[in-house]
Amino acid sequence: MYWLFMLLAIACFAFAVKTPSTGLMVLSLLGSLAFLLAWVRGRYVATFGDSPRDTGGERAIYQAIDPTELRRLREQAQARRDADRDDTDLPPSL
Repeated sequence: MYWLFMLLAIACFAFAVKTPSTGLMVLSLLGSLAFLLAWVRGRYVATFGDSPRDTGGERAIYQAIDPTELRRLREQAQARRDADRDDTDLPPSL
């Protein structure tokens, strides 16, 4: 129901435009900003989840790689580089 914050932000902004009082205008503009930020946060939480480090579930932003997996990936990359390199790629020995 985060969309209610957007409706409240629009209502506060409309009130700020219509009011003749400067103090009420400033107060309603601050309220509008607060409701707008609450809407953005609610939309973010609804889309990505509450924690960006959540590695479980379908909406995980990234997955943590343990050190053994990282070492294995580095070894595979090095093996690919070594396999791609020919003898002609090496500089001449003196």
